[in-house]
Amino acid sequence: PTNPLPHDVVRGRAFAAARMLAALHGAAADDIGLGDEPEVTPVGEVDRWTRTFGTVADDYRAGYEECAAALRASAPEAQVPVVVHGDYRLGNMLSEGTEIKAIIDWEIWPKVEVPGGLPLRAVAKRLSQGVDYLMKKNKVPAFMGEARLTGTDTIEVTSEKGKETLKAKNIVLAMGARARELPGLEADGDLVWTYRHALQPKRMPKKLLVIGSGAIGIEFASFYNTLGAKTTVVEVMDRILPVEDAEISAFARKQFVKHGMKILEKAAVKKLDRKKGSVTAHIEQNGKITIEEFDTVISAVGIVGNVENLGLEALGIEISKSHIVTDEYCRTSVKGIYAIGDIAGAPWLAHKASHEGVMVAELIAGGHPHPVKPESIAGCTYCNPQVASVGYTEEKAKAAGYEVKVGRFPFVGNGKAIALGEPEGMIKTVFDAKTGELLGAHMVGAEVTELIQGYVIGRKLETTEQDLMETVFPHPTLSEMMHESVLDAYERVVHI
Repeated sequence: PTNPLPHDVVRGRAFAAARMLAALHGAAADDIGLGDEPEVTPVGEVDRWTRTFGTVADDYRAGYEECAAALRASAPEAQVPVVVHGDYRLGNMLSEGTEIKAIIDWEIWPKVEVPGGLPLRAVAKRLSQGVDYLMKKNKVPAFMGEARLTGTDTIEVTSEKGKETLKAKNIVLAMGARARELPGLEADGDLVWTYRHALQPKRMPKKLLVIGSGAIGIEFASFYNTLGAKTTVVEVMDRILPVEDAEISAFARKQFVKHGMKILEKAAVKKLDRKKGSVTAHIEQNGKITIEEFDTVISAVGIVGNVENLGLEALGIEISKSHIVTDEYCRTSVKGIYAIGDIAGAPWLAHKASHEGVMVAELIAGGHPHPVKPESIAGCTYCNPQVASVGYTEEKAKAAGYEVKVGRFPFVGNGKAIALGEPEGMIKTVFDAKTGELLGAHMVGAEVTELIQGYVIGRKLETTEQDLMETVFPHPTLSEMMHESVLDAYERVVHI
């Protein structure tokens, strides 16, 4: 009652359940009176949709880190103001990011409700208001306006009320970043989009061109391709998802193509001709230019830090390639000024940003937190199939001088994956052959963004292959594949 689904989807679920029961009892599905299988989105696809794209917004929560930092610093005696620079909403990207869920509401299931009876579009509002509530609960004042550093301990805030000056012994910069735009490929919000436009679309693309195949590009390509848009991805590098392990990238590419996506590698969009209702793209590949028309283009060619007009250079704060240079504790080149999140450089991930906020707050309070290590931050790409990784790829481990042992295990060898209708996927582990240290883990397939944390904890605890091999993983679960991959690296795999 709290999560109604369209009749055809319900009937599809019923048919699938009946078919499963019939098979268990040695009968055919039509023996129990359901008739022909309904022509609807398969149950597995519906479930996969929910699992894959339900949390895709997590990559787009820049702007949340300053709230995390302030909340951690908000001891009763502390005075921790937060200046919301530019966009006058607390957790603005949290709100925008969550709108990705609302696309389901907009395009597919207008009357779907989430557990608890909330319409899907209300989820974004609730989360945004929740951040605002937490700030007030912890007595963190917020000044809405445009900020500029006028001294190492002074901020000038310009708002509708005029100008205010704030003084502080310590200042945390968390201005986030925005989409990079290439000359001639600039977004207009109508025909050419950045990720912001793609998160809150005014229409459904029919023929889509995505420029760039990093996490942002692939997520939107996969998302809109699943919705039914005829999707083409253009990547200048020799493979998509170039920061991922090469084997994982190749596996994911094969699945995307299988799902109907067109992928052009070692290619570049040289020009966009815009006219009412369409864009003509000039795409160069192998020295040849092809011309193709699209109704929508998403430019996903990276991000640039929001460092302009803040007075940073005048204070001597070092900036490199639009990002603030920091040490492992997020300290800038000016004492008492810190930078966290996307503004401080890669990896550009919400969980890294919020953890940095907490770490800096504890450091300022006189604590002794451990620094954030980028190589131990998990990267998650919410596409279909999902991609997740942490640590060294096989190639980078070898380049760093390690002698490696590599383990692999396919989803098709796992009972839970087969039962879920998700037999396509792989888990790969990379170990130091001399010490048994887990150097890296890489995954592609259903729910891998949930599984990766097991390896993240392993790296944090300096777990060896022996620790992992002697750990008992529950059955039946997808996590068993993590165990098998470790076993395979040491030629002890059981189920293949």
